[in-house]
Amino acid sequence: MRIPFCRSNTAYSDLSNLDMLSDTLQQLSEKFNLAGKKIDEVLAGAVTTHSKDWNLAREAVLSTDLSPATPGITLQMACGTSLQAALMSAAKIATGQIECAIAAGTDTTSDAPIVFKRKFARRLIKLGQARTLKARFREFKGFSFSELTPQPPANGEPRTRLSMGQHCELMARDWGISREDQDQLAMESHIKAAAAYEAGFFDELVSSYQGVSRDNNVRGDSNLEKLASLKPAFDRSSGTLTAGNSTPLTDGAAAVLLCSEEYARANNLPIQAYLTGGRSSAIDFVHGEGLLMAPTVAVSELLQQNSLSLQDFDCYEIHEAFAAQALCTLKAWEDEGFCRDKLGLTQALGSIDRTRMNIKGGSLAFGHPFAATGARIIGSLAAILEEKGSGRGLISICTAGGMGVAAIVERP
Repeated sequence: MRIPFCRSNTAYSDLSNLDMLSDTLQQLSEKFNLAGKKIDEVLAGAVTTHSKDWNLAREAVLSTDLSPATPGITLQMACGTSLQAALMSAAKIATGQIECAIAAGTDTTSDAPIVFKRKFARRLIKLGQARTLKARFREFKGFSFSELTPQPPANGEPRTRLSMGQHCELMARDWGISREDQDQLAMESHIKAAAAYEAGFFDELVSSYQGVSRDNNVRGDSNLEKLASLKPAFDRSSGTLTAGNSTPLTDGAAAVLLCSEEYARANNLPIQAYLTGGRSSAIDFVHGEGLLMAPTVAVSELLQQNSLSLQDFDCYEIHEAFAAQALCTLKAWEDEGFCRDKLGLTQALGSIDRTRMNIKGGSLAFGHPFAATGARIIGSLAAILEEKGSGRGLISICTAGGMGVAAIVERP
């Protein structure tokens, strides 16, 4: 279950991470009749957080009709947060430690934390500690109004001082990804998402919220001419990444219910699919490896672990943080040199059938509330497999910090 994803500073501009996560968990509870029930754990998180988001998962649980005996665990792994949460809880279920769990994620860039420079913050702390009026005045010695300049969060890498978009521009150049191919992928993402909404695919997955019934970034009339007219967003002189072929800053939340077969049957829950494998990875982006290329490693290791080939899947959910990022990943899997030198393989993983990729749309259309994307993808993939009747799906998600998460979802 998820709420519609909305572009930053639109429908959810007045909401917090806690608001959206709590309401999404409540809607999940209502959908599966969980009121008053003790869930073994709720594992959830957000990427852009305030100090007020302290103990976020537990506070969200206490804001719902789930049993207050349900523990809440707050987790963060950048854009892989809720997929990682699902894998961690699923492992506990598989080994018999727990029977049921909820994995979730939420993010808002509308309610982004804005802080003052550390020097001014320290003044305020010392001001609060001062015992006399004279001591208070003394704390403002040497004060400059420049200290009051707010410091908004930066969507960039602290170790390179480059934004994610700037890093992806470098990847696009390294792999020869054209502007035209990026725009084509973006257009397809929007058209498929709009078609899925019109066909009713999301009726059971997306719940109306705050007067919004569908993701407000989806453009069913997206076309190459409109996309081609947009200016580069990260490299104004020669870049290929634009606002149209990159995900927008987005607010939203998503959650998925996981449990054992026994729990599902005992509680009359439909089994949509099975989460059967997962893998995390990281690369050395600080010294030249592409920031968002880690999923190539995660997927390769996951395939080897499960004795599968890249072609052994009926559908692929490749997170589209940027069109260029998804296209770089696909091209790397087809490259013999990369697969040999980076992945340690004797041959390339090969290409995938693109008609099976993101068949109901991707992040370029829906938007990308960082921590919520993994749960969105799991929910959509499980529903796709249920619609198909059977099959195997692959999930690939890139994250900040040069990390990646991959997973396998199956329906026998």
